[in-house]
Amino acid sequence: MAPRDTYRHGDLRNALIAAGVELAREGGPDAVVLREATRRVGVAPNAAYRHFADRRALLAAVSQAGLAELARTMEGELVTGSPARARLRALTRGYLAFAQAETGLFRAAFATTGMADTDTEEAAGAEGRTAYRLLTEALDDLAAEGALPPEHRPDAEYFVWSTVHGMAVLLTDGPLRGLRPPQAEEAERRVMDAVERGLCGTSG
Repeated sequence: MAPRDTYRHGDLRNALIAAGVELAREGGPDAVVLREATRRVGVAPNAAYRHFADRRALLAAVSQAGLAELARTMEGELVTGSPARARLRALTRGYLAFAQAETGLFRAAFATTGMADTDTEEAAGAEGRTAYRLLTEALDDLAAEGALPPEHRPDAEYFVWSTVHGMAVLLTDGPLRGLRPPQAEEAERRVMDAVERGLCGTSG
């Protein structure tokens, strides 16, 4: 496609982000490069600088888009009306499924984000909640149902998040990446049993 210097107002930024997301899917955060994104969109390389100061700025936007995709995948695992414990397991199942199915984008999602970046409007799923917010609400509901002791609620989201994220990294980039699906599912179940024991003093 021949480069072009004009683009309808508002479209170019989103088109570059979409191109960046595809690059991340193919090669992770290192593949998100402004010049390649502009080539895929079909504009001159300098056009990108009207919207992104540098590659890091584009990667930050791709990271937000990746977090939003993560939230949508987690939402897709939820069953309406299910108890908080089942919702918590569903959310972690979605988190791990996304990491394994979209490994490049998963890596990019966490390539540049500070803590504040995990709970923005751009990082939200279809229902307007981020992955962090979905987890927080499930834990709040777990406490409201009496399954999570009040003294265990403060900062429990960090305990669950770090455990599940660590499992995701082991499955995608670590020594567990060679597990067959049934083995991976069993490992995930055991991890969540351990998380529940830590939170509630019980297993699933």
